[in-house]
Amino acid sequence: MKRALISDIHGNLEALLAVLADIGTQSVDEIYCLGDIIGYGPNPCECLDQVMQHCKVTILGNHDQAALFDPDGFNPMALQAIYWTRDQLDNGPGNASQVNGRWDFLGELPRYYDEDQYKFVHGSPRDPTNEYVFPEYIFDQRKMEILFGKVKQYCFMGHTHLPGIFTTNCEFIQPDECDYQYRLTSEKAMVNVGSVGQPRDEDNRACYVILDKDAPGGPLVTYRRVEYDIEATANKIYAQPDLSDQLGDRIKHGR
Repeated sequence: MKRALISDIHGNLEALLAVLADIGTQSVDEIYCLGDIIGYGPNPCECLDQVMQHCKVTILGNHDQAALFDPDGFNPMALQAIYWTRDQLDNGPGNASQVNGRWDFLGELPRYYDEDQYKFVHGSPRDPTNEYVFPEYIFDQRKMEILFGKVKQYCFMGHTHLPGIFTTNCEFIQPDECDYQYRLTSEKAMVNVGSVGQPRDEDNRACYVILDKDAPGGPLVTYRRVEYDIEATANKIYAQPDLSDQLGDRIKHGR
């Protein structure tokens, strides 16, 4: 069973379509989305439609939650973008049934999904929606012990837009440090799958993970980086007065 794990699309349709096309070449059985379909980017409705069509499991992200309820802890740029996103969801493309269907889909998203020894969240195993797990947390052994205490075996997440694997030895292994493949062992692991629509690891290509649970030798995590038309997405952002130009700049630079 091979699963593609995507996260943090953030309304970037060009990146999402490129990733879906790449997934189509990888003999993947199912796609799981770990949240933040919307927010920041210029195509929230279209990205929701794609996720609703292609993903078997979708987790609630903090930006998805902010579209439904009052945003908590958002900076002014993110707050402005989420208010604009709400307006797009109310008045975007499609008939009344499609508009209501998108809202209903968001409103029914679970905060986490458990499957045997695998846990899928947006944020962290302790707070599935809102808590960040940054790479520098490896220097706080007590925090890492608490987080791993919430993990049965393996936890997959997004939220920080920084791909890599956290180990119980307080290591953070970036994809290029393991040649973009990591073999899961009997030791616990937390795996950040990176971001489709707004990478922040100074690589502006879209990022996602393929989890092959039945790979010879044990479950295998493979990171995929996918080029897409960044200029097209950035220009859509620049053309929208209610989206900060910084959002376009950041997808160009991957940070």
